[in-house]
Amino acid sequence: MARMHTRRRGSSGSDRPVADDPPEWSDVDADAVEDRVVELAENGHDPSQIGMKLRDEGVQGTPVPDVKLATGKKVTEILEENDARPDLPEDLRNLMERAIRLRRHMEENQGDAQNKRALQNTESKIRRLADYYRGDELEEDFTYSYDVAVDLLEG
Repeated sequence: MARMHTRRRGSSGSDRPVADDPPEWSDVDADAVEDRVVELAENGHDPSQIGMKLRDEGVQGTPVPDVKLATGKKVTEILEENDARPDLPEDLRNLMERAIRLRRHMEENQGDAQNKRALQNTESKIRRLADYYRGDELEEDFTYSYDVAVDLLEG
């Protein structure tokens, strides 16, 4: 499938092996994994960072290759059950952080046409993603602007 804002095709990534059961070498307790997920979320980690930390560090010294196989639930589902879900979806937050960085760069470098275009594309993605999340994850009257993004992320 082609990329949205470039003329290139997307590069394919690696696919995770199809598995219904956790690996034999990873015998962790589902409750311990859920407790660790909530603990990492309270320390300020995003769901993707939580997955990487569990993969690398594990729970009680045992790595967790896939949270969904170990617990039967996704990381975000575990966070929702324990009221530890972040206030903004992770993909929207990352795009807003990028837009803030680009806007600050543009204030210092007004002639940078390439980054002006990158800022326009990023803000377009944010608006489309906000339309997708509006009503479910975001308030019904949410509209994106630079000031709103700064207030949400730094305020």
